[in-house]
Amino acid sequence: MLSAIIILAIAVAIILGYKTGINTGLFGMVFAYIIGCFVLGLKPKEVIAFWPINTMFVILSVSLFYNFAAINGTLEKMSSSLLYSCRRFPGLLPYALFAVAVILSIMGATYFTVLAFLAPITMMICEESKMDKLTGAAAINCGALAGGNFPTSNLGVVFRGLAETAYEKENGAAIDTFGMEMQIFLFAVVFSLILISGYRFFVKANRNIGKGVTFKKPEPFNAVQKTTLTLMLSMMAIVLIFPLLQILMPANASIKYISGKVDVGLVAIIFAVIALLMKLAPQKEAIAKIPWNTIIMIAGAGMLIAVAVKAGTIELLSAWIGSNVPKPFIPIAFSFVGAFMSFFSSTTGVVAPALFPLIPGLSAATGLSGAVLFACTVLGAQSSAISPFSSGGSLILGSLGNEEERNTLFSRLLLVGVPVSVLVCAAYNFVVAMML
Repeated sequence: MLSAIIILAIAVAIILGYKTGINTGLFGMVFAYIIGCFVLGLKPKEVIAFWPINTMFVILSVSLFYNFAAINGTLEKMSSSLLYSCRRFPGLLPYALFAVAVILSIMGATYFTVLAFLAPITMMICEESKMDKLTGAAAINCGALAGGNFPTSNLGVVFRGLAETAYEKENGAAIDTFGMEMQIFLFAVVFSLILISGYRFFVKANRNIGKGVTFKKPEPFNAVQKTTLTLMLSMMAIVLIFPLLQILMPANASIKYISGKVDVGLVAIIFAVIALLMKLAPQKEAIAKIPWNTIIMIAGAGMLIAVAVKAGTIELLSAWIGSNVPKPFIPIAFSFVGAFMSFFSSTTGVVAPALFPLIPGLSAATGLSGAVLFACTVLGAQSSAISPFSSGGSLILGSLGNEEERNTLFSRLLLVGVPVSVLVCAAYNFVVAMML
């Protein structure tokens, strides 16, 4: 009953925010307080502690730094350069963005780092090439997630560890987690290409990508833009190089130590201060462009989601699957439930730890491939990652400077992006599970 109330509260908060135009996060805070304190019996300080400090800090710091590039025209020049390089085949732009995101993720950049780097550039490219912004968002979101699933990448390492633990607890057996994660990576790449192709060829706005656009050779970067670009590349190198070195030299204690101290949010703040000292853009304008509305929305939703986790709603869902779903529908069930759980919780922190332990037993009892069920869970959870309430979706929204454009993309991410991605992923997972 309590879980039903919380799920209803989440739905009501979303509906009220959409209908009234009031920030959804404010409704989330109200429901988090009422349910947390008066239903769960939590102390007010405990509810306030649910404010997602880390996520909010990263959004603030990263957006502040990239605001300098937006204000002084560096991002516009970068997008113009990419547009010009694709001038002969502008229809391939979504795939080019996807490929860049995959490569960055495989190199060791986290999902959030990739989107922090590419989202502002992608939205600028969409504007200039007449490409649908939802298509651009889907391309970089899918690329960041698919690349992250590579066996040696950030997400891949986590999923491999969770799978090993699940099998050890079930029957003490070992599993080839490298091979399993490579399958997940390949499944994710194929699914992403299918989804991006669907947007590319079935969204009416994308039929005119590049049409009527004069692909002029961009002007050279001026001194301020060159400095800004150098800072951007330096920041990317810092957040990439140490995770990459740790993969290559896992036994090196110094590299492991430094890698554990590198945080994209804190690094972004350092570079934002450097940009201010070098006067790359006015401080007042850079701070004003921070997406405060998005920050409030994500924080409020995060508080309500944390109350749901505290109430055991997540555990209830995972337990229900194990005892009520017929064999042919288990892959679809894992896909849908993973997507639903990931909509309001972390894939690596909540969804995978909750659902992975169910898989070894279900695989043995039903004959379904354990690797395929792991893949269905991961892909299903990642299929709703484009939600405007997720960290990635919020960062994409935050990269838009116009509030009206943000509101439009917010609705499209929520009402088109998430349902389409989740449904296509469920169908894809079912076909893969039946074939393998």
